[in-house]
Amino acid sequence: MDYQTILVHVDASRRADTRIALAAQLALRHDAHLVGAALTGVSRYYYREGGADLARTVLAPHMDEIYRKTERALDDFTRIATGAGVRSHERRLVDDEVGAGLALAGCYADLLVLGQSAPDARPAPTGGDLAAHVLLACPRPLLVVPYIQRETAIGSRVLVAWNGSAEAVRALVAALPLLRLADSVTVVGFGPPDAPAAEPDLLPYLARHGIAAQLLSESPRLDSGEPLLSLAADCGTDLLVMGGYGRARLSELLLGGVTRSILQAMTVPVLMAH
Repeated sequence: MDYQTILVHVDASRRADTRIALAAQLALRHDAHLVGAALTGVSRYYYREGGADLARTVLAPHMDEIYRKTERALDDFTRIATGAGVRSHERRLVDDEVGAGLALAGCYADLLVLGQSAPDARPAPTGGDLAAHVLLACPRPLLVVPYIQRETAIGSRVLVAWNGSAEAVRALVAALPLLRLADSVTVVGFGPPDAPAAEPDLLPYLARHGIAAQLLSESPRLDSGEPLLSLAADCGTDLLVMGGYGRARLSELLLGGVTRSILQAMTVPVLMAH
């Protein structure tokens, strides 16, 4: 497995350039096709089911400004991808709501690159966090870039959070192309007290993929993301790999949880899969 297509969310946010440059570096490393997707925020159902021609309504001036804004963002994408030397890239303007449009377009990519919501950002139209929505709506792995991120090269020192769940397995498999190129890979096992930190087959499985990982046993309980982020900082990690929403999202919203707290307080890029 390798990344053949990487899709990056393109918008006019302050940290979009860093996110695009990071995605461009990934495309270079994996010789992947890079898609920059900018979305108008207007649901596709207005066009498909309503049959609306917004250009003929009072919304026309508003839509013109939206198109100008998205085209400017796509110009930035083209500039960054070309400047980085990405061999194959395309810009894509999508008439759709952001979360739904990314989830749909992401079905035809091997990896999606999104930005973490900034503290002062307006809530996503989905009524929650954009990355969380896409993670649950799209059956593809998601790389979420912190809004404080400045480095565009990642994946040298990787921390894998492991609990043996289906979500953790999917995240691990999705990260294999990155893990093969990493200088160091550390697996930290979390689980109930009567279970091993990680199955004995895990490290041999990684070794057969050319990945020399080390196992670090940690606290048997992980009820929030803070211990994981603290460990990532202690290890000098520049990429965290983990399963997302291993329990019902409603439960995490009501009680808190690892995925929710990671998305809110991440300090390093996180590759997640649900």
